[in-house]
Amino acid sequence: MSRGATELQSRLQLMVISDRRLAGTRDWLSLLDAALSAGATAVQLRDKEATSGELLAMAESLRPVADRYAALFLVNDRFDVALASGAHGVHLGDDDLPVAEVRRVAPKDFIIGRSADTVAAARAAEAAGADYLGVGSVFGTRTKKEVIGEVIGTNCLRRIASSVSIPIVGIGGVSEENAAEVARTGAAGIAVVSAIMSAPDPGAVTRNLLREWKRGKAMVG
Repeated sequence: MSRGATELQSRLQLMVISDRRLAGTRDWLSLLDAALSAGATAVQLRDKEATSGELLAMAESLRPVADRYAALFLVNDRFDVALASGAHGVHLGDDDLPVAEVRRVAPKDFIIGRSADTVAAARAAEAAGADYLGVGSVFGTRTKKEVIGEVIGTNCLRRIASSVSIPIVGIGGVSEENAAEVARTGAAGIAVVSAIMSAPDPGAVTRNLLREWKRGKAMVG
């Protein structure tokens, strides 16, 4: 694994994905700040209901917070907003721009993530130029309507991790109770939404997630 890939892998250990709805009356940015200050290594801005202008304003508010903690900062779906806000990269899904086209025009060190839930999709994304994969839903999710009820499980996650050379991140229902299971699959990290955005104490949950992640890694040597 190259030095760049190794560095990216370490920065993907715990990704927090924003969700203003789950934050409720609380300030979404403060919740992310708390998670990052407690050790989260990456943050992804996701808000499918925001206008382009709103999303850009949110990204411009989040970027200095991520910079303060030297965290990886990604924007979900929107390559244009990621570029305009100075984010480190973008995470693309099935309905977004193709990875190959984004790679063709993106800056040299721009990071491209891609969602995948099968070995075939994972290999295709890697061949197209993706830097990492978000794989799930591992345990099920309530935050993405299009995949509610879909569960791939840790065995599928393990197969995908062993089928590609780029880092993968397990997402979907990941919590303090099962983070260690994901760690044992060969995944580079975990991505969480509700576990942090719904938590009364995001900092405490972040520390617990990292503890369980490290415990799971220690079990596989």
